[in-house]
Formats: sequence, structure tokens, C-alpha cells
Amino acid sequence: MSTIDINGDDDPRALTDPPDNIEIRTLHSADEMVELCAVFQQVWGSLTELVTIEILMAVSHSGGYISAAFESRGDGEKMLGASVGILARHQGRPALHSHITGLLPGARRSGVGRAMKMHQRRWAAEHDIDWIVWTFDPLVRRNAWFNIEVLGAEAHEYLPSFYGTMTDSINSGDESDRLLMAWPVVDGNERSTREEPTGDGVLVPTPEDIVTLRRTDPAAVARWRQATRDALQGALDRGDRVVGFTADGEYVVESGS
Repeated sequence: MSTIDINGDDDPRALTDPPDNIEIRTLHSADEMVELCAVFQQVWGSLTELVTIEILMAVSHSGGYISAAFESRGDGEKMLGASVGILARHQGRPALHSHITGLLPGARRSGVGRAMKMHQRRWAAEHDIDWIVWTFDPLVRRNAWFNIEVLGAEAHEYLPSFYGTMTDSINSGDESDRLLMAWPVVDGNERSTREEPTGDGVLVPTPEDIVTLRRTDPAAVARWRQATRDALQGALDRGDRVVGFTADGEYVVESGS
């Protein structure tokens, strides 16, 4: 099962609003969950369900968060992406753990990904939830930029081999290290107030395209994985803070002291 987030746009520096024919709404019926499962399989190139319909219905019925983005067309509507979150706690406070979020390739660079996260945040605010947390592969530059620079989420923990061995077409052949992001809800419409860099940070680089590198040079992937793990896990364990992500694909880490 793959549980990384593919959040938003390939170039999130261009912050566009989604087209007017896009609607994001919560899902509740089994028929909707069937469509959601098919979208996730397309996103991750998986022949099997990443999350079962039974689990989705249980999450929805027990008060969790399941949503999808739909594009209205002349002949109906098409689901472009979806998100599943389960109720949790973070730092002793109510949280929503965003378990899996994915967008079809054709829907990226359109503002839909950012709109989906803001819908999730407004939902959390309406349900008295303090944090939204999720994990992502720290070697995926697109997601790192989106999470840190666009949303302003905070990196709270480095989780080595978090999901064990993964077999989908995106993650196969690599270790499932994840960075735990925490997004304070506060106000469902505003970007969080993460501290800005002071200019004294250490830079931790990432590969330009880890997904392609997995197919072409597994040994290089292993080297990148270990180097990034050593740098980020060590920094967070010391209490240092990730305060930014550069346009060149580098984490900016500053001392927490």
C-alpha cells in the first residue's frame, strides 16, 4: 500500500486558482468510494487497491475526512483527485492524519492540489481540529516545495522505512522514508505562520527527479536516501528546524537552540 501524498502542482511557484468548473466535496457513498479507488490506482500505477472500499466507508462513517475534486463537463463530471484523512492526535491535540492524497497527472499545475488542501483545512477548522499531519517522501522535490513553501507546513519528524517495502510503480525498489509534516489549522483560510529563514541555515540537497532515478540508477537512489536520512533525521533529533526549501531543491535547516 502506498501512502505518500502527491500534493498539487509540478511548479507550485505559479500559484493559480483552479478553474471555475472544479468542485471539491466530501464523499460518503460506496459508489463514490469505488471511483476514488480507481483514481488512486491510476495515480500510483497500482493494479490493486491502495485502500479498500470497506476501510473508506468505515473512515467516512466514523467521522473521518474523505474528499474529491471533480471537473464538470458537458456530459457529466470527472474525478481528478481525492484525499483520505483519519482522526488522530498530534502533540496531545486533536489532529487529522491525511493518509493519502493524489491527483491525476493531467490535473497538476492547475491549482487543484492547493485547493484540495485548503478544503481539508477548512473542514478541520469546522470540526475543532488543531493540526493536519501527513507524511511524504523527502526526496520528492515537488512535494517538498509544495508542503514547505506553498502551504507553510512544519517538518516535525523523520521516519525511516516508515511503510516497509512498497510495490507500487512510483515507490518500488526504494526505502519508504517519510518526513512527517504538521500544519496548524488556526484559520481554515490562511497560510500558517512558519518561521522564516534567518540566513544561517545548512542546506540539504535532493535529487532532481527521484522517480526517474529509481528506474535508471538504484545505487544512486540508495546514496541519496542515506545522505538525506543522515542529515534530516540527525537535525530533527537534535531539535533543529526545517525553515525552508529552495528553488534549487535544498532543505534549509537552522539550529533550534
